[in-house]
Amino acid sequence: MNASLLLDVQGVSKYFGGLRANEDISFQVNRGQILSIIGPNGAGKSTLFNCITGFHHPDKGRVLFKGLDITNWKPHTIGKLGVVRTFQITQVISDMTALENVMTGGFLRHVRVKDVRLNAEEVLAFTGLNAKKNYNAQALSVSDKKRLEVSMALAMEPELLMLDESMAGLTPVELKDMIELIRKVRTKGIAIVVVEHVMEAVMELSDRVLVLNSGRRIAEGSPKEVVADREVIRAYLGDRYHAVCP
Repeated sequence: MNASLLLDVQGVSKYFGGLRANEDISFQVNRGQILSIIGPNGAGKSTLFNCITGFHHPDKGRVLFKGLDITNWKPHTIGKLGVVRTFQITQVISDMTALENVMTGGFLRHVRVKDVRLNAEEVLAFTGLNAKKNYNAQALSVSDKKRLEVSMALAMEPELLMLDESMAGLTPVELKDMIELIRKVRTKGIAIVVVEHVMEAVMELSDRVLVLNSGRRIAEGSPKEVVADREVIRAYLGDRYHAVCP
């Protein structure tokens, strides 16, 4: 058995009536690894996230985390085990401060308010939001809200962090800062799975890339291997990405 294996997705399929959202998708994530999942809109990326984190129940297949079969577990139970996610549409609590938002995640791991607050302040310092800890979450910029959501996830002390389009809509400078934050998260030994359309970020961050199209896995490999794959180019990337890594 691979001691570094953290997440093992085995033949996951999910259907909504006659619609095939996911079909027999398998992949693995090791400790400390960054895996990006890419594909056109409607490829099944967010559905796959939902199947892994308990928001959907797969119709077929299994999801194993640290060797435990977590298929069909409830989201909060999966979160407590160490699999934590963000959402495509940023989910912050608008009538609370940044610090209070991060504290909501900390209660998964700590009971005493003092410990939760200390943990939240440490997380905000790590993510670069400490100076804005008393800001109302709704008053934050788009990029800071995305950073706040990552902070909320980190307060839950994950072993696997799953980011759903955390870099969408950012300026080039904000994108660079978010890439650096994700790299910094990895230094804590946290594995990261990223669903992302921003290919510049995918190319810079990923150890491996999984490509979905119409609910099927069509490729998996290093960024260089994936951008050179003709089926991937036809389905998603376009010829301009083929020149990135000849």
